[in-house]
Amino acid sequence: MKKGAILGIIIIAIAIAMIISIYTDSSTYATFTDAQKTTAEIHVVGELNKTKALYYKPTENANYFAFYMIDKEGKECKVVFSGSKPQDFERSEQIVLTGKMIGKEFHASKILMKCPSKYNKDQVEVTETKAT
Repeated sequence: MKKGAILGIIIIAIAIAMIISIYTDSSTYATFTDAQKTTAEIHVVGELNKTKALYYKPTENANYFAFYMIDKEGKECKVVFSGSKPQDFERSEQIVLTGKMIGKEFHASKILMKCPSKYNKDQVEVTETKAT
């Protein structure tokens, strides 16, 4: 075989291996129920339970943040994050967690938040003016 053909086969094999590795690493969104069934790290989508208090005391432990989240099925779970509380966390509309269940708690390694837009489309402010 020619060197060009061998090089082409090697490049194709590397490309196939990369596609397979990317495909196996990709994950879909799951629920807390799914997280209890696996030991792998998964993504869980949900909303912050605003009726329960957030636990973050930076003077005691700046790398411990705990809160309760409700997933898309309506199941509530305590979430523990080893890091500081994200800014405007309470205002988030949706939360995507990456992590795994340890006991009855979900231990998140990443937190992504969808926050409300700071611009409200088609909103006009009307003020009253008085004639003098």
